[in-house]
Amino acid sequence: MDNHETFLMLKDRSARQQQAIRRQTYAPDEEKPLRRFSSWEIADFMFRMNVNTLRGKLKDPAYPQGIIEGDGGRQRWYSLEEINDLRVRLKTHRKTLMPFRPEGQRAVRIGIANFKGGAGKSTIAIHFAHAAALEGYRVLVVDFDPQATMSHSFGLTDVNEEATVWGILARDLYRETKRLRAEALPGEEGRYPELGALPEAIQRLGVKRHLDFVEVTNWPTIDIIPSCANAAFVEFASASYRAVNRYWTFFGAVSRYLDALPRDAYDLIIFDCPPAIGYQSMNAVFASDILYIPSGPAWWEYDSTTSFIGQLGEALEEIADGYSGLGAEAGVRLPKEFAAIRFLLTKYEDHNQLHRAMLEGFRNVFGDRLAPNPVRLTTAVEQSGRFLKSVYEMDYRDMTRDTWKVARASFDVAFHDMLKLVHQVWPKLEQDNARGVKRAGAV
Repeated sequence: MDNHETFLMLKDRSARQQQAIRRQTYAPDEEKPLRRFSSWEIADFMFRMNVNTLRGKLKDPAYPQGIIEGDGGRQRWYSLEEINDLRVRLKTHRKTLMPFRPEGQRAVRIGIANFKGGAGKSTIAIHFAHAAALEGYRVLVVDFDPQATMSHSFGLTDVNEEATVWGILARDLYRETKRLRAEALPGEEGRYPELGALPEAIQRLGVKRHLDFVEVTNWPTIDIIPSCANAAFVEFASASYRAVNRYWTFFGAVSRYLDALPRDAYDLIIFDCPPAIGYQSMNAVFASDILYIPSGPAWWEYDSTTSFIGQLGEALEEIADGYSGLGAEAGVRLPKEFAAIRFLLTKYEDHNQLHRAMLEGFRNVFGDRLAPNPVRLTTAVEQSGRFLKSVYEMDYRDMTRDTWKVARASFDVAFHDMLKLVHQVWPKLEQDNARGVKRAGAV
């Protein structure tokens, strides 16, 4: 007979295989390195200039010189740090090689969410983060999913649950309880639990520093708030902790956390959400300015997407009604409003008649809210998952250049659709209300 011990045994067996795969894929120390990028890639895909023009400018020894890798050629390969240095210093006929970013505005937050497992949430989140970094942006990714695919993609496999979003929720419960007690009218402090009566884990996490939850990655301009399998119990823990203080606006915890980051710390913040509506996913949705909903081009995925948006709408409505009197005091605005919502078709094949029909169906239903370009399924995209790398991390020398370019083009187009939307939204983001700014600055 099988029981819980069966699952734990199989998990240990699978974990040993994971380690073997990582040893084959990563460097000898099992840390995932970031590859270098050729001058051809930099010219064509990052700086968008003639490659010979770029190579001519890079003859100046004042600029980073990269390295010639052992292929017997003359191609120079540059680290992302060197590329970003060139962005700042290189003189071109254009005014700047730096990406667009409104001065004084906070980072735009993009949530990637859907019920359906396998819809491409993590794939899209990872590729959007990597594409943004190659565009010159500073990115924070937040892994809300206990499956931790995003975290694993950056080589982070040994994460304690207290360092995840669950830790942020616990910290917020402590701090919000402390605030409510401090601001209570005389005689009303009893509505809220005493700090010493909170569970020991909440007290411990309540005094953690803000940046204790942020980890650096192998990408120099991408940081992460990671996840781990043990964080799956967050739904059970959060439910019990919510009962401890029923005035806690649990859905705004991550939003408050991000509000307290320096406004210029990051340019884009990308959320990888779990395939469920719960405490973690509602925090991600509520913190998002732009919500991306990916779906595969099949009927059951469309069916799941329909269920997801219905239940999400109902959940947001219940929050708006149930917490209408608490939102403003907690530094959150109700009802939740998004700057934009986009549906994105993934794993699309042009030659597949069903896929073409589903694309037309999505257009009929979602109209302008459907991203104009689906992400296509290609051989290189399939290989990227097998080798634990995004298309951007894969070296085009490991396949034909045309195969690599086709795969990259699909994600590039989807990313630039998203980036165009970001540029439209960015200048219009509402400033934090006075109370929110005050509270964030005090963290």
